[in-house]
Amino acid sequence: MLDRRGILYGMNVMDLKRFENGERPSDVEALALADFEDTRALADVASRIRDQGFLNLVTFSKKVFIPLTHLCRDVCHYCTFAQTPSKIEVPYMDLDAVLDVARNGAALGCKEALFTLGEKPELRYRAAREWLGGHGCQTTLEYLHDAAKAVFEETGLLPHLNPGNMTPEEMAALRGVSPSMGIMLESASERLTEKGMPHYGSPDKVPAVRLQTLDDAGAAKIPFTTGILIGIGETRRERIESLLAIRRIHERHGHIQEIIVQNFRAKPGTKMRAAPEPDLDELLWTIAVARLVFGAGMSIQAPPNLSPGVLPQIVAAGIDDWGGVSPLTPDFVNPEAPWPHLDELRRETAAAGKELHERLTIYPPFARDVDTWVDEGLRSAVLDKIDGEGLPRTDDWCPGDDTVPPADVLSHITTAPGAVSADVRVILERARDGANLTQAEIVRLIRARGDDFAAVAQAADAVRRDTCGDTVSFVVNRNINYTNICYFKCQFCAFSKGKLSENLRGRPYDLSHEEIQRRTQEAWQRGGTEVCMQGGIHPEYTGRTYLEIVRAVKEAVPDIHVHAFSPLEVWQGAATANLSLPDYLAELKEAGLGTLPGTAAEILDDEVRAVICPDKINTEQWLAVMEAAHGVGFRTTATIMYGHVDQPQHWARHLIRIRDLQKRTGGFTEFVPLPFVHMEAPLYLKGRARRGPTFREAILVHAVARLALYPHITNIQASWVKMGHEGVVAALNAGCNDLGGTLMNESITRAAGAGHGQETSPRRMIGMIEAAGRTPRQRSTVYGDVPADVARRGLEASELADVVNTPARKYERKHRRALVKNEIPAVNVS
Repeated sequence: MLDRRGILYGMNVMDLKRFENGERPSDVEALALADFEDTRALADVASRIRDQGFLNLVTFSKKVFIPLTHLCRDVCHYCTFAQTPSKIEVPYMDLDAVLDVARNGAALGCKEALFTLGEKPELRYRAAREWLGGHGCQTTLEYLHDAAKAVFEETGLLPHLNPGNMTPEEMAALRGVSPSMGIMLESASERLTEKGMPHYGSPDKVPAVRLQTLDDAGAAKIPFTTGILIGIGETRRERIESLLAIRRIHERHGHIQEIIVQNFRAKPGTKMRAAPEPDLDELLWTIAVARLVFGAGMSIQAPPNLSPGVLPQIVAAGIDDWGGVSPLTPDFVNPEAPWPHLDELRRETAAAGKELHERLTIYPPFARDVDTWVDEGLRSAVLDKIDGEGLPRTDDWCPGDDTVPPADVLSHITTAPGAVSADVRVILERARDGANLTQAEIVRLIRARGDDFAAVAQAADAVRRDTCGDTVSFVVNRNINYTNICYFKCQFCAFSKGKLSENLRGRPYDLSHEEIQRRTQEAWQRGGTEVCMQGGIHPEYTGRTYLEIVRAVKEAVPDIHVHAFSPLEVWQGAATANLSLPDYLAELKEAGLGTLPGTAAEILDDEVRAVICPDKINTEQWLAVMEAAHGVGFRTTATIMYGHVDQPQHWARHLIRIRDLQKRTGGFTEFVPLPFVHMEAPLYLKGRARRGPTFREAILVHAVARLALYPHITNIQASWVKMGHEGVVAALNAGCNDLGGTLMNESITRAAGAGHGQETSPRRMIGMIEAAGRTPRQRSTVYGDVPADVARRGLEASELADVVNTPARKYERKHRRALVKNEIPAVNVS
């Protein structure tokens, strides 16, 4: 046992540190903590465990509090929320009143509608039964369902329901209108239900009943909140027994999303009005023990309004969440304790060395896995609100949209950071030394927020400055997408056309060689040095088709550089020509192909590809094409298309795979992050993807790419068509040194819904670069110099002529089905 000096089975208290390595105390060890009185020692260990799971973040939910009814059949001796019918005007809030609160909350930026109510009042009060009957309901939970459904449909707020004990059938009904629910266990001690104790006369507070509700919620796959109420007569050992009872249920189902440690407040008018409140040490001790019992992965919450003036100490004890905070409604359960203003909460959290950030009512691990944890009717709403970590988007910026980037992110990019997390400082130092960052280190940098984000962006820019100086390059080029017909079913693509797809932007086309040549000649006359050519995988295209396209371009303008064909097109070309990859690539080179774009990479992780492009070449095949291309002397680019169903660990794996190939071949000229443009993407329209990365994530992917790929890839490019002009200026201050091409006729991103135009002229490119305080340089595809007379033609170019998209003729699809998923033919890669 653990005695008062901190000796555990004969070991010094320092042995508690083993829990920092992912080990959690056994039940016996946890119960032994009841006699351990060194709160500071416990809190030190607990805070370090918390940091492993939650880094420098403390979260809160911006909510409205909707007290649907104050009637309750229970008579808890400390409660002022529950009232009798004679003391309230109406038994329930009517739907208009509920919606009025919800609409006002939505207008203030709230994302959660917290429904709190007494338990089963219709079983005790005739007034409740009559009101419910007059509104077409038999039970309070039926009315709760209708109210939550109306709030979600009318305002978009995500309901969180605290309805008390429920049957599995009731849970199943409510799961369809709420992504999360909760019930406070309060205590697992039967002693507290005895006569003279706070839960006497309250049948819904019997521990076995509440624990059964928790267990049933896990079986129903409902993200659930719970917790304990301290200071109501329980012992420290009973608190730990309560925590262990919750832990056992969570170990069965994995559905508990937070543990609330709530301190009792004595309230006038209750039987416990004169009861002593737990002191600060009791609260801090209990928080620390809860963290040790549940480990680094569980959110531990303490309500900030119940402990004003000591919030930094509470953070230091191991919490990572403040719970719901409302800018509109009071805490109806603790009306004597007003919510702190969010600015004050932010300052107090910062004083503890942490960054305050919003969360949704459904916690990040569950929001990232909506297929498991969220009803089908709510999944798209959750995905639409979150970033790659499952935290809420806090601004309206999206890739391809004209919305101005958020001011706080722009400020962090250029403002010296304050308190930077120690682990981030270590990783950044390793990156500056050119070390091969691990997946965990890359993920840590991608998760940076606040001062950590500023440190990452500025470290990337310092590496950029040391590597590339203050010159920013761009190429004058023309996009020629030779066909939009494609039999692949990439779920992110709004460009390709197959049968029954004419409802998407544009009609199917297949450019004639004459039109390709005309566009090439016009590009050359307007100062273009490159044509960038890609298209859909047309069922009738073969390896010969791609060779003929290259020859047509070189026939029209022999000196123009041909940058064409993604690894998917190369793989298909080699397969249909019955050639090995090196042999086919050699034929493309002889025909006049200059370099290859590194598109079709999307996310180089087959877990993600199985969702977004299941019938496309896989990660290994993409890398094989690129390695073969480098082997025959081609230089290529590398890309990443991120912000849909992927998460930071997938971005990290992608970067490592690119880095590893570059170390072998040295063939990549640049790395190009391409944020997902969601507006017309099928995956998004089906409710299965996020709205692209947040602006913070977009900047971080560029910055972390600079650090993770250093010193192997020296050029990091920002896409103006995805990021917008203000976005690329920001990216230039976060590690980027290249803006890619002027494009002339960009169509793929515009088909997805982007609104940044089809061309950025050389003059506009120069303006963007100079706005960032940098020196512009027009380059060739492979980063060489461009003759002055060619550059001058670009500056003096006239408007583009209207394009002619040659209508596609009818074709037979069946003879190319051999290239569909699981039937992609083997290609000799050597």
